[in-house]
Amino acid sequence: MSSQMGKIQIYTGDGKGKTTASLGLAIRAISRNLKVGIIFFDKGGNYYGERKILDFLKDKGLNYKAFGEPRMTENKGFRFTHAPADLQQAQLAIDQAHLWMKEDFNLLILDEINTTVKTGLLKLADIVELIKSKPSNLELVLTGRYCPPEVMELADLITEMKLVKHYISTGQAARKGIEY
Repeated sequence: MSSQMGKIQIYTGDGKGKTTASLGLAIRAISRNLKVGIIFFDKGGNYYGERKILDFLKDKGLNYKAFGEPRMTENKGFRFTHAPADLQQAQLAIDQAHLWMKEDFNLLILDEINTTVKTGLLKLADIVELIKSKPSNLELVLTGRYCPPEVMELADLITEMKLVKHYISTGQAARKGIEY
């Protein structure tokens, strides 16, 4: 492992592509025999297509866990409100992140963790504490909209996805295989 590992990366903004960018990084790391962990915050349910391919990478150095109550149903669409179980799932996810930081991962991706403060699932202090407990050689990636400025201050790299135009504003529903 390179001595240059150990940076903190953030993918945020209101544009599409934050999770996709982090998954691309995961694939690159796995191809270089690095051990990768991905924790999906507030992404429960079995309708996220990327997990189907991630299952094939488990024997190549990838581990992932998804937390959160299901938010999407075929007939009712997306659920935007939070239930007590969502709060419990967010706590389980951050507990898992603390555990994996003690293991020998080279890259740990915390997908949608940035959004959890804005939505009230986690406290800012929980995320800051987690980042500050990061081992010096662990590359850490945090994704999601609404990244708090206090988290940004701790980062080495911040990429902001900017929404310029999106077909969803015309009423287009999320599409299987493209948005999820």
